[in-house]
Amino acid sequence: MQINDKSGVESYLADSKRYDSMTYKRTGNSGVMLPAISLGLWHNFGFVDNIQNGRDIIRTAFDLGITHFDLANNYGPPFGSAEENFGTILKHDFKAYRDEMFIASKAGYDMWPGPYGNLGSRKYLIASIDQSLKRMGLDYVDIFYHHRPDPDTPLEETMGALADIVRQGKALYAGISNYEPAETQKAAEILKRLNVPFILHQARYSMFDRWVEDGLLDTLDKNGVGCIAFSPLAQGMLTDKYLKGIPENSRAAKNATYLDAETVSSNLDKIQSLNKIAQERGQKLHQMAISWILRQKQVASVLVGASSPNQLKDNVKALDNLKFSNEELSLIDKIVS
Repeated sequence: MQINDKSGVESYLADSKRYDSMTYKRTGNSGVMLPAISLGLWHNFGFVDNIQNGRDIIRTAFDLGITHFDLANNYGPPFGSAEENFGTILKHDFKAYRDEMFIASKAGYDMWPGPYGNLGSRKYLIASIDQSLKRMGLDYVDIFYHHRPDPDTPLEETMGALADIVRQGKALYAGISNYEPAETQKAAEILKRLNVPFILHQARYSMFDRWVEDGLLDTLDKNGVGCIAFSPLAQGMLTDKYLKGIPENSRAAKNATYLDAETVSSNLDKIQSLNKIAQERGQKLHQMAISWILRQKQVASVLVGASSPNQLKDNVKALDNLKFSNEELSLIDKIVS
């Protein structure tokens, strides 16, 4: 008797050449090497999305040598669903490859009702890591971040919770995200005193958003901490999507939370000028935008999202040209300033 399975979904066997072409960068002064491009699961992996498409994207990522997968407790929608879907995919496809993967989660934003469901208290962080591990079916994550500063909780409490999470074996490394330079310095000092490996700061960084250059990168360098950049394409502005204006069904046309039509229109001349430089480099605009971030020695990896395997493959082609001439860098500075 045969099972008439017409799903077309085959068992996954990783590409034997997956490490041959990916670029890996050291994370600060740690022993961790990350792929220059990592996969973020902020969008396209929730219960509202097609899990088979997400599965195809993750399989493609791993076959490309992408070992780092970035989540947070509230990714979805709904909250928690990206971790749950990721856990399902891990169970079916990646049991044999867990030790080749570097998996991240975070907590800090709104997750559940009441006074203990967000920000930076010990109660919230400890509960969050336990919930995340259960959703993903993991014994530990490789790194756990505090997702944003909490102005009302002592930093010692928040960092102490991260330290205990590492000591309990629920995470191998600690990280923070969205912290300003002074806050980052204090966090680094506390974690050093607690003898906890603090290796990554996740920060928003793009040609249109260069705040990390005003002290944060230097602070990370001083403390031997790497930077991983998110939103490298400025919510899609640094792609070919808006070169001829604002498409009807685009994020900007819908005035989404992080991008509106006015922002795109005010930057359109810059986008078109940057695209000309990219073309002269033999790259697409989004590929040049990723390469430009990776020129910084402190940047260990760039987080990209993907709605399809082909989109991810196209992003990874950014690694084909990582060098910039002084003339190119000067012209980019002039355009975006």
